[in-house]
Amino acid sequence: MVMFASLAVSAWGILVAAAAFVLVLSVVVFVHELGHFLVARWCGVTVKTFSIGFGKEIFGFTDSKGTRWRFAWIPLGGYVKFLDDANAASQASADALAKMTPEERAGAFQTKPLWKRAAVVAAGPIANFLLAIAIYTAINVTFGVRTIPPRIDEVIAGMPAAAAGFERGDVITSIDGWTIEGFGDVQRIVSINGDRKLVFSVDRDGKMLEIEVTPKVEEQKDTFGGTFRRGLIGVRPSMSPTGIKAKQVGPLEALRLGVRETYTNISQTVQGIADMITRRQSPDQMGGPILIAEVTARVAELGIVALLIWTAFISANIGFLNLLPIPVLDGGHLLFYAIEAVRRRPLSQRIQEIGFQIGIALVLMLMVYVSMNDLLRVWRRLMGDG
Repeated sequence: MVMFASLAVSAWGILVAAAAFVLVLSVVVFVHELGHFLVARWCGVTVKTFSIGFGKEIFGFTDSKGTRWRFAWIPLGGYVKFLDDANAASQASADALAKMTPEERAGAFQTKPLWKRAAVVAAGPIANFLLAIAIYTAINVTFGVRTIPPRIDEVIAGMPAAAAGFERGDVITSIDGWTIEGFGDVQRIVSINGDRKLVFSVDRDGKMLEIEVTPKVEEQKDTFGGTFRRGLIGVRPSMSPTGIKAKQVGPLEALRLGVRETYTNISQTVQGIADMITRRQSPDQMGGPILIAEVTARVAELGIVALLIWTAFISANIGFLNLLPIPVLDGGHLLFYAIEAVRRRPLSQRIQEIGFQIGIALVLMLMVYVSMNDLLRVWRRLMGDG
């Protein structure tokens, strides 16, 4: 009986994790594709399909302008397909364009001026950034802002901060020119800058000092069976309830903080990619759908606010990753348009086809790699190593 109860709880947990994952990803994908869709309609482009998910359609409807809105079985993305697209990746089809009537050509994506095509492509990532900013802003306005002041309450002996001369009571005001508004900013910057010299601006009893310190790198395990390298300097803030500041903010300040948080999300991702390229971090920590689903389930247990913050984080990063200059992604299309702007004519159809084939191969290899990482994490946990 106990075994069956455990299985039921486990099955329920998997169901909740799957539902939370699909909800978060569907919202982020919908907003991304809605950005493409709205700007395409504004530019006079005929949209044939608006799809959330890939594969066979579960259900859908066709609107008054002939666009098929559909939900499909594989909830790992989505697409907007234009009248003259060869496929869901928005690869141009010269053959389809050649067979169109003059009326149809007027609604073709390829016939639009370069700036309109670029605007349609860029609208997806921009919509993701706006979603992240909107979520952070709404949370800031509704619940206020809670911060731990960047005042040092303890300097740990034997760590870089102690060797550099930090003292209890020091208030960190900036790190490498980045303004510090709370101790969370300190943790964020230090953790991704292991073995890099950082310049801290410190207020010590009203006197401004500059202290150089190089965070020590430690390898740590996460709760999902993976490992990561983290920078540490060895300082702690006061965690007493009286030390945590909570304040209400107006709409403009909430918006500023929302933009700042979105920018921080993106900059952390850029730093992470750079660290993996330079081998400062192991690419084994990269995760795919399984890891994202697991994190989403854990976050969902913390409540709606935590889930909204996670959605904003995912949205900002999906927006950024889509801007990478890889053919098949939005950034690849924009790269082709930038080349077209310089050359005053587009690249040949053959070169674009080769570019898309390379892009698809790269994306597929990345998906296989991160999925293997996910499976290895699950295996390590099952074997008791996670």
